[in-house]
Amino acid sequence: MTTVLLADDQALVRGAMAALLGLEGDLEIVAEVGSGDEVLAAARRTRPDVAVLDIEMPGMDGIAATAELAREVPGTKILIVTTFGRPGYLRRALEAGASGFVVKDTPSDELAEAVRSVARGGRVVDPSLATESVVGGPNPLTDREREVLTHALDGGSAAAIATRVHLSPGTVRNHLSSAIGKTGSSTRVEAARRAQDLGWL
Repeated sequence: MTTVLLADDQALVRGAMAALLGLEGDLEIVAEVGSGDEVLAAARRTRPDVAVLDIEMPGMDGIAATAELAREVPGTKILIVTTFGRPGYLRRALEAGASGFVVKDTPSDELAEAVRSVARGGRVVDPSLATESVVGGPNPLTDREREVLTHALDGGSAAAIATRVHLSPGTVRNHLSSAIGKTGSSTRVEAARRAQDLGWL
């Protein structure tokens, strides 16, 4: 029997996945949580073979939860199942310690097989995302560029961003300018949105 933890902030989606996977004779759902902040405690309590995590969750996102889980409960394999099939997310999730990455419109029998494969130590990656990730190359943004772009999403000024990230306005402008160039954008907000769409933030 392969034990599974499910983490998704949408109760309906989480319940549907639990019901579908529960129909498989060899899979047992041992925990369900609705935020990334709850993943580690639930995994420590139930020690699942596989944690199936969404990316977009309140509190800690699925990629941060993956890194924490991989570090603190290394015996649990991690499968990302998300609506957001972005190559940048795929790369970041695998770097954080995920063993698999599939999109939510994956048929239920394929999702069950992905859980089994990850539990056995295999790697499962949505083929179209794998191709896009290779073609698109690695994330070109530095950690600081990602940080300032994240704060630029709400349209804040360079001075406001500088206050939040504890840098000088000039340094923030330099990071924003570099990120604008790397994303092929014309404004910081456009650069932030493009980086988000690509899964780089």
